Amino acid sequence: MTTKYRRLHLLVEGQTEETVVNNVLEPYLQDRGWTITKSIVTTKRPATGPACQGGVSSWAKLEREIRLLLRNSDIHTLTILFDYYGFPSDSPGMGNRPSSSAYERVEHVEKSLVSAISDTRFVPHLVLHELETWVFAAAEQLGWLFSGTGLTERLQKDVQGAGGPELVNDGLDTAPSKRLARYCAGYSKTNDGPLAIADLGMDELRSRCPHLDSWLTYLDTRLN
Repeated sequence: MTTKYRRLHLLVEGQTEETVVNNVLEPYLQDRGWTITKSIVTTKRPATGPACQGGVSSWAKLEREIRLLLRNSDIHTLTILFDYYGFPSDSPGMGNRPSSSAYERVEHVEKSLVSAISDTRFVPHLVLHELETWVFAAAEQLGWLFSGTGLTERLQKDVQGAGGPELVNDGLDTAPSKRLARYCAGYSKTNDGPLAIADLGMDELRSRCPHLDSWLTYLDTRLN
């Protein structure tokens, strides 16, 4: 879409997100015109030895990582790929979310993060409600990996009942990841989920997940 150098850095929550970026998002975004770099959030920086990566328990830790990355002037756009479900409760916007739709609530938090960081290069994305949402969107493809289990039908029933993959709720026992673990004991989030998403493809995933689509559409505008 553009011949200009535009570096997009994705700060991701953990190994599963990194796998999805490597196998699905990175090739797709490169085709759009981005140069991609990525990293897993650092949760602990010991005085000696390697840093600990994956997951985050407080906004302060995530904010520190974001600000460190933004010191690099070579980054045109910095985004994050984190689950909305379980996002640190002390993060900007989490404590005063509106009593409205899930889409409005997650957008409220994302806008609050932008205000807190106050850097036009920062474009956060919180997956509604978690990365396994995209696996629910790929219910048929996941079912191919577990044929004869009825898994596809169970996931599709949940999606239909919620009104879409992104609306499968974020309760402690009913979040997408919890449902997958309950429906399929052999499911591997770091292998099976990314495979199913890749088989579905980004165009179809975007059509089923409006919040994801909105983020990617906005990224496109930043290439101009």
